Amino acid sequence: MKDKILEEDLLYIANAGGDYEKLYGKSILITGATGLVGSQIVKALLKMNEVKNADITIYAFVRNAEKADKIYDEFAKDKLVYVIGDVGNPVTDETVTLSNGKKISEVQINYIIHAASPTASKFFVDYPVETIMTAVNGTKNMLDLGKEKQSEGVVYISSMEAFGAPDPEKPYVKEDDLGYIDIHNPRSCYPEGKRLCECMCSSYASEYKLPVRIARLSQTFGAGISYEENRVFAQFAKAAMNKTDIVLHTAGKSVGNYCYTRDAVMGILLLLVKGNDGEAYTVAHPEAHITIGDMAKMVAEKLANNEIKVVFDIPESAMTFGYAPDVNMRLNSDKLQALGWKPVIGLEEMYTRMMKSMEYTR
Repeated sequence: MKDKILEEDLLYIANAGGDYEKLYGKSILITGATGLVGSQIVKALLKMNEVKNADITIYAFVRNAEKADKIYDEFAKDKLVYVIGDVGNPVTDETVTLSNGKKISEVQINYIIHAASPTASKFFVDYPVETIMTAVNGTKNMLDLGKEKQSEGVVYISSMEAFGAPDPEKPYVKEDDLGYIDIHNPRSCYPEGKRLCECMCSSYASEYKLPVRIARLSQTFGAGISYEENRVFAQFAKAAMNKTDIVLHTAGKSVGNYCYTRDAVMGILLLLVKGNDGEAYTVAHPEAHITIGDMAKMVAEKLANNEIKVVFDIPESAMTFGYAPDVNMRLNSDKLQALGWKPVIGLEEMYTRMMKSMEYTR
């Protein structure tokens, strides 16, 4: 059954026009194409082809073609090509296979979006070495590919965790307001890895004149989230849907910053064609910031109509679940908005749209 909420979002992106039309007739490679952000980008581009005859060739970098087929089974695939391989390896004719039978050396790649990354906190704690090496090797390989193909634009998907713990007295945190990260905490493999990859992007822009920009994403969710998703926002949504209490394993004091999936995709696509090379842009709704505890309370009261409550079950060690240290920051996205981006969907609507969308995969 087609997800009508996601369909609305994809049509919204496809009909946006303006700067996004610069992508028409181009070829775009997206890594992490079976992940949340990567798959949403691919679907948006496929929808552009469908309703705007955009003639975009989409190279979806995946490890498993069968898994990708399930994700894109409702879309026309005449302009969708799977690049099957591991981003941890240099991209060559020997390391990747294209589903259209061509060789990677034979095709032009006008744009690259590097969205492949581990996302589970427990994975960061259990496999910190793998987390770091996946980030570093994967990013280097994509930057090298962009350099080789003389791509017109590259976007690296970073994370708000790259901010670390900035000055809590600042009312809003901008791109250069980086704070402390404990480099001897194995959980820091993820934010420190993101910082190193951002530095690598800036270095390629400086030394090789590669037109790469960094999209520093806040927590991103919305339509298209599977019911099987287990990140905190999805756990809260499922608790409201199933009328079960929300269980917090921290005191809930960390301030989260959020962005709706549709808004995030539009920001990323805009950065392919606009922005300063080697620079970072925060992708966050400036009004969608709230403590984890208050967000749980909002879901329980407003979305579950006070039929559930918030329960605290705090383990002795935060490492049990791999959660990041508490952070108090409010992200400022003026830099990206100055390019013409405008986030539309607020936090409560993010949840209502996500919950309606999750019903399709329940």
